[in-house]
Amino acid sequence: MQVVIGATGAVRFVYKDELSGLLDEGEATVRRASHVEHSSGGWFADLSPVGGPILGPYKLRQDALAAEVAWQEEHGTPEVK
Repeated sequence: MQVVIGATGAVRFVYKDELSGLLDEGEATVRRASHVEHSSGGWFADLSPVGGPILGPYKLRQDALAAEVAWQEEHGTPEVK
């Protein structure tokens, strides 16, 4: 779990239910940072909304979701463009 606080005080994190209380701490905007979708080759995690790659294919959706979160945390939970 990673929470990034920017120079302006903006907080970014990959949404997880355990962090939902942060949404009550001030003005909140939820943005989609990626898309996990099934295609003919399997499951893919498209991180283009944060300037990232398309990861996959994965046989299982949960593997694509795990790769999606791992990439975002490795890259500092990038800001949605």
